[in-house]
Amino acid sequence: MFIVKKAVIIVGITIFLTNCISLVEKTGRLLDGSAFNEKIISVYRASEKDGAPSDMNISIIEDKNGDKSIIIGLDRYPMINLHGTFPNEDGQFYFTSLEYLAGNTHGWNEFSLQLLGSGSLLIGERAVLEVTDEIIPIQISSGRIHRYDTRLTGDNALTLLRNRRERIIALTEWMVSLNTQELHSIDLFNDYWKPILFPEMVPRRKRPLDWKLNNDIFEKGEDIKWNTGYTERIFTQELWAVRNSGTLLRDWEEALSWIYYEYEWKKILGFFSNQVNLIIFK
Repeated sequence: MFIVKKAVIIVGITIFLTNCISLVEKTGRLLDGSAFNEKIISVYRASEKDGAPSDMNISIIEDKNGDKSIIIGLDRYPMINLHGTFPNEDGQFYFTSLEYLAGNTHGWNEFSLQLLGSGSLLIGERAVLEVTDEIIPIQISSGRIHRYDTRLTGDNALTLLRNRRERIIALTEWMVSLNTQELHSIDLFNDYWKPILFPEMVPRRKRPLDWKLNNDIFEKGEDIKWNTGYTERIFTQELWAVRNSGTLLRDWEEALSWIYYEYEWKKILGFFSNQVNLIIFK
């Protein structure tokens, strides 16, 4: 009976996801069954009274073998969670991975990114978090891609995800070098950067004033005619072929949440720059 009920739940979620992509972030772990292998022991949230970021939460989870670990989340970045080992008797723990899951109009991307770094987490009626080493991303170790009716896993997905990460890092490093203003949501991020990255895709009134000059040459990529002159004037050479081929547009459409969190990475690290006090939530 339980197996039947679980199957019905998963099928129902799958059907509903076709009409509501935003639920991917909340239900992806149900779809692959991993959520059924873990249980939440307790949840702590940062206390605003202590001047901490109020949208940080830490979950203590236990797998089917009885092994415990921690998950750190930030409400502002629902597409990522930072995973770590369960703290020892002195409170020391180690970051293990960044888990990413986010949807788009065609499906979703999901991956596990290895992390280096450590900290202290004292747990009781309250919790005190302090990150003592810089959190350093290493490499994507596993992942999956769902695109329309195609689901990629294993080495095929891993290669595509790693290549995409290289492109996104190159893009966001360039973006940060041009602008460091606060863009507090993905919508604001999209509104600011899309006219700069893709003036061909936005109304005339939103395009940069000098986006088209008399001698500019256009090349077709992904059914769009790209202004290669604009590309060379604005972007670093590393991004010329990526934009002119349409690959940058495909990354933007399929991985906007990923691009946003990479763009915000230094701000994300800022959440861990000071001691954080948390209170028991459940």
